[in-house]
Amino acid sequence: MTTTRTTSLDVTGPYDLREVALMGFGHRDERTYDGVLRLAFCAEPDLALPVGVEVRQEGATLALTVHAPAPQPLDDARLAAVATQVARVVSADHDGAAYAALCARDPVLTRLHAAAPGFRPALFHSAYEALVWAVLSARRSRSQAIPLRQRLGEQLGTTVVLAGRPTVAVPVPARLRELESLPGLPADRVPRLHAIAEAAAEGRLDTARLRGLPPEEATAELQRLPGIGPFYASLVVVRALGHADVLAPGESHGRAAVGQLYGLGDGVGAEELGRLAEGWRPFRTWVQVAARAVGVRMAA
Repeated sequence: MTTTRTTSLDVTGPYDLREVALMGFGHRDERTYDGVLRLAFCAEPDLALPVGVEVRQEGATLALTVHAPAPQPLDDARLAAVATQVARVVSADHDGAAYAALCARDPVLTRLHAAAPGFRPALFHSAYEALVWAVLSARRSRSQAIPLRQRLGEQLGTTVVLAGRPTVAVPVPARLRELESLPGLPADRVPRLHAIAEAAAEGRLDTARLRGLPPEEATAELQRLPGIGPFYASLVVVRALGHADVLAPGESHGRAAVGQLYGLGDGVGAEELGRLAEGWRPFRTWVQVAARAVGVRMAA
């Protein structure tokens, strides 16, 4: 049994939900799109309620069908919080018309935007889930980490049927603290997941709080968690908190994509990236992500 409610989000500027669904980021690896983006996650702000959301695009509106396990409450406040979380995850919480106008002023970005006018970055569901992914994916390929996350969700998380398809959410923090072992996961990763669950339960991983900090401060704070170094801390800040204007200079693949986009080869360093990106404000994150996700199509 589940409780089901509906709500909607308005989007501004060009937007294509298909681009978000098929981006291939983190645990998401869909190869086809049937008109529905399926999301299953721990709902903020307390991360204690697992929910499933079916997202469908109807012109400039995203229609959300939200499912929560009965008898969990899905009142107006919780529904609004879920909608806000989804808006961040699918990058519908920024002015896409302003982004399109920015791209129109730069010949290189004009070509990038024309290749996928409705592209928006897909984000992690929350800082909490991004950190769980960081522990699961460390020192292994993404193709190996995806089934590991699925296994964790099946063992301690929640499965919600969304538009006819079972979709797994990772465990809420209270359940993650119960993890003793997981096939394929080194034993030393379990205490790291416990530390993440504890931090989440204490409110230290609240996405809105972390987003309100200067990015450098949030990055430093996340590195206090065991097993989270500069790379993964930056990944959380840039790809989970919902910033549109924070660069990831340590992301080598992103720098290479920018170099290819601007005809500079693969040798774009962090300083050169910073100089190029000055013209991308206030959408430096979006441009860097699009350069990698969409730029490959332009090179093909």
